[in-house]
Amino acid sequence: MNPVNLDHISSSHLLPEVQEAMIELIKNFRGNPSSQNIAGEKAGERLAKARESVAGLLGCAPKEVVFESCGTESVNHAIKGVARAHVDKGKHIVTSNIEHNAVNRSIKRLMQLGWKATSVPVDDKGRVNPADVEKAIRDDTVLVTIMHSNNEIGTIQPISEISEITRKKGVLLHTDAVDSVGVIPFDVGQMGADLVSFGSNSFYGPTGVGGLYIRKGTKIWPIMDGGIQEHNRRAGTENLIGIVGMGVAADLARQHMDERVNHLKKLKSLLLRELPKYIDEYLINGDVENGLPNLVSLSVKYVEGESLMLMLEDAGYTVATRSACATGSLRASHVLMSIGLDHADAQGTLVITPGIENTEEDVMGFLAALGDIVKSLRDISPLYKNR
Repeated sequence: MNPVNLDHISSSHLLPEVQEAMIELIKNFRGNPSSQNIAGEKAGERLAKARESVAGLLGCAPKEVVFESCGTESVNHAIKGVARAHVDKGKHIVTSNIEHNAVNRSIKRLMQLGWKATSVPVDDKGRVNPADVEKAIRDDTVLVTIMHSNNEIGTIQPISEISEITRKKGVLLHTDAVDSVGVIPFDVGQMGADLVSFGSNSFYGPTGVGGLYIRKGTKIWPIMDGGIQEHNRRAGTENLIGIVGMGVAADLARQHMDERVNHLKKLKSLLLRELPKYIDEYLINGDVENGLPNLVSLSVKYVEGESLMLMLEDAGYTVATRSACATGSLRASHVLMSIGLDHADAQGTLVITPGIENTEEDVMGFLAALGDIVKSLRDISPLYKNR
């Protein structure tokens, strides 16, 4: 029996309609969208249709969508591409203390090449103050990159307010919205960012497919050189099978957005309401009211998060302890440390992310298992005995 998946932030299942579209393409289709023969023209038509679907989800023009291999590549393209295109203006970037490693390591790579960066703090809910961003912008600043929603605590940032500042200052704004696009309503026009990174797997499309919204007129260099694919912004033959799957997933996300969000909110509310009946001495991290509807960050005192995760999996429930991209690190999460948690509480954190297929019974079963496991771990925890 498969475990109940409460780790959708790492990856979600493919919806049946997405599977069918991809399998049909595998079985019956051939052609390279860049080829000038009949098969290539048909492939190009499928690519264009998927681009229209993704653009519809974002609220932008199809030509403003560039397909990438994943959210990480999209982030790299945005940051490094803007840096290379605007080096004549300056070598300074503004970011925040709680960004994904794709952002952090892209900036660190640029810093090895002489760039400077200013990282603004967040409050105890993980929220950036737009005024801090404004103060951090200098004459040589070329880019501000602030994530839309955090993948560990779920807090949603005031991107539209920040965009008003960057427009006034004449600085480009990028937002990592990998965990927002397709999960909650997201309109690039309302958001105001010049570049938006997103990934297919967040909204039940295939893994290994993502994209970058680039506002018309934004100057950016490609980071992949070769052909003229993707309007000459990303060289290389497109992953047509994955992109078609993402297009179908995007259509479904747009059509069912309200019911999905309402369902996830109900599950999150149930979990938070019933949790005190099963465990005590815990912290809920992030901004519960202004956060993702599908994410709860739970720090259980006096126990270790990885032990909780492994024992929950044995009990039939899959959760995470931190970002999938940081798995294997022995360090406490930089996100949790930035919002003020101490090392012990940070190490006792679970990230619980229900999906659209989960039920109230799944949540209640998880809570019952969590209560039993926390009790057994605390019984042998010296931290709990000496508290």
